[in-house]
Amino acid sequence: MLKDRLSGYMEIFHSGEQYAATSRELERAMGVNGATLRRQVNSLRRDGIPIASDDTGYYYAETELEVRRTIAHMKHRISGISAAIRGLEKALERFDIAQTRLPLDGGDEL
Repeated sequence: MLKDRLSGYMEIFHSGEQYAATSRELERAMGVNGATLRRQVNSLRRDGIPIASDDTGYYYAETELEVRRTIAHMKHRISGISAAIRGLEKALERFDIAQTRLPLDGGDEL
């Protein structure tokens, strides 16, 4: 199973922040694309496997601090995504004003 292979590979070759691997390195090693790699990392994390990451890449966390830094980084990303969603929701107001809405049943009776 890919997830098990990735976990084992990370634990053996990329344990600790100093041994982080870029996404591209892991994609090549596992023979997958970026989207598949991200899904597998997410799945491992959901299973409680301490796959950490920072600006240098992914690594198997060796310390509590490495896990905590990854959590902080992920929370920061969440707040950025939330702000972008709020901005897009505000942008929807333009469409509400600029568009005439037609009823789903085909029109109003006059």
